[in-house]
Amino acid sequence: MKLFEYEAKNILAKYKIPVPNGELATNPDQACELATKLKPPFVVKAQVLVAGRGKAGGIVFANSVAEVEKAAEKLLKMQIKGIAVKSVWIEEKIQIKKELYLGITTDRFNQSYVMIASSVGGMEIEEIASKTPEKIIRFPINSQNGFHSFHARQIARKMGYAGNQLSELGRIFEGLYHAGMDYDAELIEMNPLVETVDGKFVAADARTIVDDNALFRHPEYKNRLLEGESELTLQEVEAAKNDLAYVRLDGDIGVIGNGAGLVMATLDTIQYYGGKPANFLDVGGGAPAEKIAVALKIVLSDPNVKALFINILGGITRCDEVARGILEAKSKVGVTKPMVIRLVGTNEDEGKGILTEAKIPVLESMEDAAQQAVAISKQGGK
Repeated sequence: MKLFEYEAKNILAKYKIPVPNGELATNPDQACELATKLKPPFVVKAQVLVAGRGKAGGIVFANSVAEVEKAAEKLLKMQIKGIAVKSVWIEEKIQIKKELYLGITTDRFNQSYVMIASSVGGMEIEEIASKTPEKIIRFPINSQNGFHSFHARQIARKMGYAGNQLSELGRIFEGLYHAGMDYDAELIEMNPLVETVDGKFVAADARTIVDDNALFRHPEYKNRLLEGESELTLQEVEAAKNDLAYVRLDGDIGVIGNGAGLVMATLDTIQYYGGKPANFLDVGGGAPAEKIAVALKIVLSDPNVKALFINILGGITRCDEVARGILEAKSKVGVTKPMVIRLVGTNEDEGKGILTEAKIPVLESMEDAAQQAVAISKQGGK
């Protein structure tokens, strides 16, 4: 789950990482009022969960309270990459001497966190790596030993700092590490982390992505996610409310399966036979009929879906429960799209009997089912 800039900065501040003084506003009048509490000049930033807002005009500089009001009025009418701006962050402008980069993310190949630092900031880290690879410092973080002050000082020294600045940077690096671990961050970064004209360091911008699987430990963010204040689609929000794993894709074959590995294999099989999946949806193990019905409703709410492929390998998920869920969805949702069903496993005969009685064909081979779903989609769902 992506956090807004102001949320990421509030986290950093808890760990004594310097951030600019700022306030959040949701309308121009409020922006004007809050700006009087800050020192000019100002920066007014659109709060959206997409990258590239600066290039899209989502960051405006202002020299007075009146200019802040105008900037807020302009930004709150904007859409950035299709996302409406609902709030703006107003903060005091920093006198910048140099821009740095510092972030922590997961290194899946080495199964560890890695701290990435650079004496060049203000651009995407991929761009920094492409243009000035020699200025990228990668520091693997041992999951058992953690990250300590001597590690932090080592990185700061490699970035060219010494003395008091080295110590201050070290404290910031340690703070970022503890913030990332405490908030279960897949990514936490300061870009740029700026060196000011008086030799101090301030996080001018911040970005945090919290692992969705850890949101039960952060209810304040999970609640916002379920209320729709996120980058998720309506289908993804509905899936989260019902503990379903759903990701919307750009194809036209809806996919439902039980188990992430099985669903991934289903997507691969569809593509192998020339089709394009419309989504990933895992109902998990032991899904009752009601959950299957909700899954069908979510998938079929995508207007691009021409055919539906339900792939169930029954273990703790009972095939008869899946069959009842399919019939429940057909009666409640009014399913009109053609369905291809592969049903194998626990209570398989009962499940097949329920569907056969309802004149819904069931297949045993995933490959045959995938080919049939692809053929239906290529015929326009007929």
